[in-house]
Amino acid sequence: MIGIFHIEEAIVVNQLLIKGGQVVGHEEVYQPGYILVEDEKIKRVGPMEEVPNDESFHIIELTPDQMVFPGFIDIHIHGANGYDVMDGTMEALEEMTSVLPQEGTTSFLATTITESKEATDQALQNVARFVETDYTGAEILGIHLEGPFINEKRAGAQPVKHILRPDLDQFDAWQELSNRLIKVVTMAPEMEGGQEFVKHLSDQGVIASIGHSDAIYEDVKKAEQNGLKHATHLFNGMRGIHHREPGVAGSVFLSDQLKAEVIFDEIHVNPTMVQLAYQNLGAERMMLITDSMRGKCLRNGVYDLGGQEVTLQDGEARLADGTLAGSVLKMNEAVKNAAQLKPMDLMKLAQLSSGNVAKSLGVDHYKGAIREGLDADLVVLTEDFEVKKTFCRGYLTIDK
Repeated sequence: MIGIFHIEEAIVVNQLLIKGGQVVGHEEVYQPGYILVEDEKIKRVGPMEEVPNDESFHIIELTPDQMVFPGFIDIHIHGANGYDVMDGTMEALEEMTSVLPQEGTTSFLATTITESKEATDQALQNVARFVETDYTGAEILGIHLEGPFINEKRAGAQPVKHILRPDLDQFDAWQELSNRLIKVVTMAPEMEGGQEFVKHLSDQGVIASIGHSDAIYEDVKKAEQNGLKHATHLFNGMRGIHHREPGVAGSVFLSDQLKAEVIFDEIHVNPTMVQLAYQNLGAERMMLITDSMRGKCLRNGVYDLGGQEVTLQDGEARLADGTLAGSVLKMNEAVKNAAQLKPMDLMKLAQLSSGNVAKSLGVDHYKGAIREGLDADLVVLTEDFEVKKTFCRGYLTIDK
C-alpha cells in the first residue's frame, strides 16, 4: 500500500496521484505531467491531458515550476549527520537511510574506507544484517568497498597503514561475510596481482573501479580488457593528465566504455574540468556522487574518518595536512551544479544522478527512471533544485 508519512502518522491509501509540474520521464519530459503510484510502483506516467480521474486517488498537486526526478542513487557515500558506515552499528545505517531522502537520495551503496580487517569485518556484517530488517527511507542496494586494495602513493584520506595488496582470498571472505552485497570495489590495478584481481571481480559480476591509483595508460587499458568498468571520483586520488602520460584520468577519457564518478561540489574538481570530463564522457558515462562523510548535515567542527581527525570548515572536510577527506556535498547540490554543464537538459541530469548508476548495478529494471513498473522512487525539486518532497518506494518520506 502507499504510505504517506507526516511526521508521526502514516496515511494509507490505495493509489497515489502526483500531478502538475515537470515530470522527467524515461523518454520525455512531460510539462506538465502526472505519475500514478500503486503498491510502491509507478503504474502510469504521462502528460496532464491523459491524467486519470478517480475520486479514490490520494492526490498531490505540484506547482508548474516544480520538477519530478527519479530518486537519486548515490553509489559512493560514507556517512552523514554524525554517522558513518564504518561505525558498524545498526544505529548508523538507520540514521543514514532516514536522513538521505532530505537531499533526494532514495538508494545508495554503503561505502567503506580502508581500515583494519576487524573494522571492515564488522562494517560488512552490519550492512548484511541491516538490509534484512524492515527499515524505511533510502534503500541500501549494496556495498562499495573503497580500498584497501589501493596504491599508497594516491591514498588521499585513506589510512595508509591498512592498505593491502590485491588479495582474491580476502575479497572472497569479505564477500561471503557481507552476504554477497559488495557491488563495487575501488582498487589500483597497477599493484602486484591487480590485473588478476580485476578479472576476478568481473567474473563474479562485481564492478571493478579504478581509484586511489597511480596507473599509467597501459595499466588502465589492460585492466579494461580484464573487465574494469568504473573510475572512482574522477581526478581525485589518481594520476592526472600529463602531456607525456595520459594517466588514469586521460585513460578514462580515451575509453569508450568506462563510467566515471564525479564529486561536483566545486571543491574537489574545478567546474571547468568537470565540463571537460562531460564533453569527453557524455551524459551516458558520468555519475554524480557525494563521497560524503559523517560531517554532512552538521556544523563546523572536528569529526572522525577512518580513525583520523577531519576538520569541517565552511563546506570543506580536510585532514590536518590539508588533504581533502570526503565531502559534505548533498546530491541535490551536485545536480544543481551539474545543471551548469553544456549541453544539458533535465533528462541528462536524470541520467547523471540515477539512470547511469542503475544500469551499472543491473537494477535498471526496477530503479533509476520514472517509468511504468519501476519502484516509485521520486524527488520533487524546485527550479533552484531544493528538495520539496521525496518518495521512497511510494512512501512520502520528506514533505517540506
